[in-house]
Amino acid sequence: MILASPDRIAEFTARGWWGTRTIDDHFRDVAARYAQREAVVDAPNRALLTDGAPRRLSYAQLADEVARMAAVLHGRGLRRDDIVVVQLVNSVEQYVVYLACLRLGLVVSPVPVQYREFELRHILALTQARAAVTATRVVKHAAAVMWLQLAKAHPSLQHVLCFGDAVPAEAHSLNAALAGDLDLPAAEAAALAAGIGANDIATLCWTSGTEAAPKGVPRSHNEWLIVAPSIIEAAELAPGARLLNPFPLVNMAGWSTCVAAWLRLEGTVVQHHPFDLTVFLQQLRDERIDYTVCPPAILNQLLQQPALLEGIDFTRLSRIGSGSAPLSEWMVRGWAERGVQIVNYFGSNEGAALTGSPRDIPDPGQRAQFFARAGVERPLPHVSYSHISTARKIRTRLVDPETEEEVTQPGIPGELRVSGPTVFCGYFRAPQQTASAFDGQGFYRSGDLFEIAGDQGQFYRFVGRSKDIVVRGGMKISALEVEQLLMACPGVQDAVVIGQPDDTLGERVCACVVAAPGAEVTLARLVAFLRDERQVAVYKLPEHLMLLPALPRNPVGKVLKRELREMFEDSGAST
Repeated sequence: MILASPDRIAEFTARGWWGTRTIDDHFRDVAARYAQREAVVDAPNRALLTDGAPRRLSYAQLADEVARMAAVLHGRGLRRDDIVVVQLVNSVEQYVVYLACLRLGLVVSPVPVQYREFELRHILALTQARAAVTATRVVKHAAAVMWLQLAKAHPSLQHVLCFGDAVPAEAHSLNAALAGDLDLPAAEAAALAAGIGANDIATLCWTSGTEAAPKGVPRSHNEWLIVAPSIIEAAELAPGARLLNPFPLVNMAGWSTCVAAWLRLEGTVVQHHPFDLTVFLQQLRDERIDYTVCPPAILNQLLQQPALLEGIDFTRLSRIGSGSAPLSEWMVRGWAERGVQIVNYFGSNEGAALTGSPRDIPDPGQRAQFFARAGVERPLPHVSYSHISTARKIRTRLVDPETEEEVTQPGIPGELRVSGPTVFCGYFRAPQQTASAFDGQGFYRSGDLFEIAGDQGQFYRFVGRSKDIVVRGGMKISALEVEQLLMACPGVQDAVVIGQPDDTLGERVCACVVAAPGAEVTLARLVAFLRDERQVAVYKLPEHLMLLPALPRNPVGKVLKRELREMFEDSGAST
């Protein structure tokens, strides 16, 4: 299944940005050269999440299981371009299934473990997937039973393939199949005959769906492999690096690091997820981790409770990625004082990506606020604002979303538009959504507002979603701006801002806050800090406070502001 246009393929191939080697080609090479190196490791709490004891697979062992899984899939009649939906916790089995599918030319469609019938009915109707791979138990959910019920309503779903114990009779037990006699030569011959190329679609991932039904984002082998340098170069990772993966391996955050970069690094992935701080810290201590990613709220908490960090080798773990929420200058500087540089990432499944790396932005305070202004040239020809090679292969611009005029002056918000070899070709079987996703020049409309910053215009600064504003008495307030201020307040571990309807002013600012352990947070204290310490304009000050044990997030970590608004209506929020 090739969705990129011939002109797009020709251009990026001629520039040397896209090649001819598939993910499976890279995997076979690494497995041959480093057969005894650990490839993928389960979390120690695996038994709480799904059936089976934790496993550690070398590249040779993983290669053997991939070949056997390919034989199972081929034996079930699955062929090139068939779509296989996969719902598994982060585990070694994900790699076995993903790589086997890619070898045969099957399109992998990984879905979050939190998805239930509502989301999955939409995905099955859109994709007409022929098979689902899951487990008897996914966390506490009887996933196999659910998938069998879905299959009854979706005739295209002919196979429910299941890991685990006590597999329902109507499902196909993968544990039993993998342990049985398999026709490996037939599967290998089928893989060769399929003729899969690097421009074939490898995956069909799903947008977060916070405001609408999930949208399918197809990405080819080339579109995955091109993003690997964004991780490797930004975090300055060496070959053989050991990566701890706490994000679900279902979308850009997981695949870019733990598939694309993993193969380029010939490294090891240690699996984790759903997030458990105690287990996460144990893995950092025990697994000789070189790099991981972590939400800002957790990084804040760890600095506030430094005893939790005892025993972690920060001479090795000298880079941690973060993003999906604003970073505070206090946090980035605090980690730098410990010898750990935080890499600030902005990205989307569609392929819009910016990086604030120590190579481009050495000052931790600036790195908390800014990203390198990738995809534009300095006045000197062919000189980029970023050292990251991927940044020199894309093009970016800021555009006023109302007038469509390009923003070229600092301090003026504009929607980020991106084009290049990292950007997807369009939403799956959704021509109208695809048409609205790209502008007249072929740039992807990210829906995120940035402004040009820095003394040489060398930075982008994120200022919020195009509609993520509170309009109070006619004054527009950036929710992100107030969120960044709140994150600096004493006692605040995590915070977002929403607008609450008001008959007089239209909207008022509501702060939704998670207090740090042992801290007392009140509306009066927040207001006093913002007004007196930060000297924030009065109209931006929160007028409501909703204290929460945790912010509601979707499977990929984005805060669900719609849920917060609903929670506010039912709460006795402080005023």
